[in-house]
Amino acid sequence: MSATEISRKKKIVACWLLFGVFMIMVQVVLGGIVRLTDSGLSMTEWNPIMGAIPPLNQHDWQEAFQRYQGIAQYKYVNNHFTLPDFKFIFFWEWFHRLWARSLSVVFIIPFVYFLLKRYFLKEMVWPLILLFLLGGLQGFIGWYMVESGLNGSSLLRVSHIRLAIHFISALVLLCYTLWFALKLLIPDEKRVVEKSAKNYMLLVIVLLTIQLFYGAFMAGLRAALSAPTWPKMNGVWVPANMFLHNWINDPVNVQFVHRGIAYTLFILIFFGFFKTWKAGKDAGSSLLKKAAGWPLVLVSVQVVLGVLTVVESPRILKGHFGIYEIFAQSHQLVAMCLLMALFVVYYLLRWTPKQAS
Repeated sequence: MSATEISRKKKIVACWLLFGVFMIMVQVVLGGIVRLTDSGLSMTEWNPIMGAIPPLNQHDWQEAFQRYQGIAQYKYVNNHFTLPDFKFIFFWEWFHRLWARSLSVVFIIPFVYFLLKRYFLKEMVWPLILLFLLGGLQGFIGWYMVESGLNGSSLLRVSHIRLAIHFISALVLLCYTLWFALKLLIPDEKRVVEKSAKNYMLLVIVLLTIQLFYGAFMAGLRAALSAPTWPKMNGVWVPANMFLHNWINDPVNVQFVHRGIAYTLFILIFFGFFKTWKAGKDAGSSLLKKAAGWPLVLVSVQVVLGVLTVVESPRILKGHFGIYEIFAQSHQLVAMCLLMALFVVYYLLRWTPKQAS
C-alpha cells in the first residue's frame, strides 16, 4: 500500500472519529437538558432494544406514567404532574437514550465497512477495541446513575456522585476519540518538543478534570441556589464553618471549591497561553501558535457564563427552559470545548523527539 493511500485512509477514519466527537458532544448536551428538566427518572425501565420505541397509544402512556408515579421523585416533588407534564420529561430522557443508540450505530456500521475494506492499520486495532469498551462502559454507567433514583430509596433525584461519574466518563470517551483522530491527522513531525510546556498543560488538564467533577456536583446538588451572588457568597468571601461540613455533599462548600478552582484555572491558562505560544513560535509551528489561544478564549467565556448561571439561579421557573437553563447549558458546552482545546494543545507538544525508526 502506497504512502498516499495510507494517508487517504487515515484521513477518512479520522473524519469518522471526528463525527463521533460531534455526536458525543450532542449527547452530553442532551444529558445536560435531561438534568435541567429533571427528566432522568421518567423512564423507569432499562430496555436497550425495545426501549427505543416510546409509548404508542394512550394505554402505554398510562402504564409508563403509573410506573413513574411509584418512585420517590413523583411522590415528593412532582405529584402535581398530569400526563402531558410526564410526556414532556419522558421525551428528553427518551431522546437522550435514542441519541446514544444512534451513536452506537454511527460507530458500528462504518467500523464494519472500514474493516471489510481494510482501512484499519495494525496500530489502530487496540485503540478501536478500547474505544468500543469505553462506549459500552458509558452506557452501563448511565443506567447505574439512573438506578440510584429508582431503587426504592428516598432520593428525589439521581445521586450527584453518580451523575459526576457519568459526566466524566462521557468526557473520557470524548477526549479519547479526539486524541485518536489527532493521531491520524497530525503527523509527529508537526508536533513540538517542549517538555516544560507539556507538563504545564498536563497540570492544567488534571485541575480542569477536578473542576468538571465539581461542576457535576454543582448540577446534581442544585448548589447554585445555595449562594446565588457574586463576587461574594451570600455577602462573605469565605463561607462560615466551611471546615465543619463535607466538601462533596454540602452545596455551599461545593460551590466555594468550584469558584476557587475556576479562578485558579483562569490564571494558569492565562500564563499557559504565553508558554505554549512561545513554544510554537520558537519551533516555527503555526499550528501550535493558533491552538494556544483557544483555551484562553474559552476559559474567559466559561468564567463569565459561570457567574451568570449562579446569579440567575433564583429565577428558575420549574417546567420552563429559560435564561438560567440557557446559561447553565452553555456553561457545560463551553467546558467541553475548553477540555478539547487543552487536549489539542497537549497533543501538539512532545516530551521528547521522535525516535528514528
